[in-house]
Amino acid sequence: MRHKVAGYKLGRNTAHRRSLLRNLVTSVIVEERIETTIPKAKAAKPIVEKMITLGKRGDLAARRLAGAYLMTDEALVKLFDTVGPRFGDRNGGYTRIIRTGWNKGDGADKAFLELLGSEKVLDEKREKRAENRAKKNAEARKAMEDAEAQAQHDGGIEPVKEESEDKK
Repeated sequence: MRHKVAGYKLGRNTAHRRSLLRNLVTSVIVEERIETTIPKAKAAKPIVEKMITLGKRGDLAARRLAGAYLMTDEALVKLFDTVGPRFGDRNGGYTRIIRTGWNKGDGADKAFLELLGSEKVLDEKREKRAENRAKKNAEARKAMEDAEAQAQHDGGIEPVKEESEDKK
C-alpha cells in the first residue's frame, strides 16, 4: 500500500519523471499556459510555484537554483524579468488548473496549467496570430490574382468564373 507516500509517479522511472517535470515547468514559464493531463498538471504545479518564488527573490543564488532546474535560458530570463516581478506582492497561488476535456484516444482528462494574469499575454498572442493569418491570406489572394492575370495574358485562357455568373 502507498499510505502517506508523497508525489506522483506518473508511470515513469525517476529520470524520465524528472525530465518530464522540468520540461513542463519550462514550458509553463515560457508559454504561460500549457495543456496537459490532470495528474501531470498537479505534479508540476508546486514546482512552478517554487520557481516563481525564486523569481521573486531575484538574487544570484535564486537565479542559479532556477537555472539548474529550467531547461532554457529564455525561460530563466523570462522568470526573473517578467514573471517574478508580476507576482511581487502576492504570497503564493500563482497558477491555476482548468479542466478542459479528454483525449480522444485514451480518454485521459486534460487540463490547462496556466499562470494567473496570463490572459493579457494570451490575448496579445491571439491578436498577433490573427494579423499574421490575415496578412498571409491577403498575400496568397494577391499572388493568385497575379497568376490568373499572367495566365490570361500569356495563354489567352479565360479566368474561372463563379457559378452564379454561369447560370445567368
